Amino acid sequence: MLTVLLVGMGAQFMTTEGGNDPAADLATLAAAPTGGPRTLPIELRGVHVTMALASLPGKLDEYLDLERDGLTALQLDVKDENGEIGFVSSSTPRLAVSVGAARPYYDARDVTKRAGTRGIYLIGRVVVFEDPVLSRGRPDLAIRRSDGSVWRDGAGLGWTNPYDKRVWKYNVDVAIAAAKAGFDEIMFDYVRFPSDGDVAAAVYPDRGSLTKREAIPAFLRYAQRRLDPYDVRIGAAVFGLSATRDLGIGQIPRQMAPFLDTVYTMTYPSLFGPGELGLDDPGAAPGATVARALRRFELALEGHDVHIVPWVQDFSFAIPYDREMVRAQIYSARIKGAKGYLLWNAEGVYTEGTLTPPS
Repeated sequence: MLTVLLVGMGAQFMTTEGGNDPAADLATLAAAPTGGPRTLPIELRGVHVTMALASLPGKLDEYLDLERDGLTALQLDVKDENGEIGFVSSSTPRLAVSVGAARPYYDARDVTKRAGTRGIYLIGRVVVFEDPVLSRGRPDLAIRRSDGSVWRDGAGLGWTNPYDKRVWKYNVDVAIAAAKAGFDEIMFDYVRFPSDGDVAAAVYPDRGSLTKREAIPAFLRYAQRRLDPYDVRIGAAVFGLSATRDLGIGQIPRQMAPFLDTVYTMTYPSLFGPGELGLDDPGAAPGATVARALRRFELALEGHDVHIVPWVQDFSFAIPYDREMVRAQIYSARIKGAKGYLLWNAEGVYTEGTLTPPS
């Protein structure tokens, strides 16, 4: 069930964690009084930050300074699409070191301390099955072709085998390292099977009896069990159409929800094709696209105690996106009762005036 409601047009928030307090400072986070995960902000308003950006002197402080504009959350890559891990610590899996995945882009404990001091909720993104580094260093863990070579997607990137329990362990070990360093939440991304390239040629060794629809929830169940002692929340990023139909990649939100605290919906309007959601051109109607997409997630997740947080498109694709088009998505997210939103721009450049609290 959704735990945030908008009352009329006044944007008065009610949450199961924050109570009904219109005067509450939305940017303030308090530590949980009796242990457990840190208290959530009333509304998550965050941005995506790559490990490369975080490595630049002073850059992370620039993002944390967005607190003045209304930022309450920051999503920092822990393991990215390239298979790299952003920090090295005593908890870093030995396998990550041996294949060259662990890189000293940032000091994880320093980052979590700085975010905590500022009251910013810190989400660590762990890209799971797309992993060029591990699939190259350990081809026995990769999706293969019939000739035994590593299968690659349309961009030429290798993927690890979503059925292989050793791959599960590796990624959850990375997540545990982030949890030990003090991240508040782990967001699993690319927690799915490949969607592009010659997927018909993909060979999955040792797949056992699990189907694609069963493998992804099974991985999340395993992750939940292992992360439970570390007082972190667990989220997963899912395709914007995954609540509408089975995309053949193993992402069935209602089956994933029992093992998640948050479902991060990738409802970027420009990525919906003509006619999707009953709209002639979803990219040209960002507010309506997000509203209709979130309605489908609301229905798909009915009865599950899970937050819905959309990724908001803050980049231009076929259509140039300005501040009003970004804000239209945010407004729809609020009207639909989302727990907040995260802005996505691969270059880490965000539109001014899009992190402000509701008024």
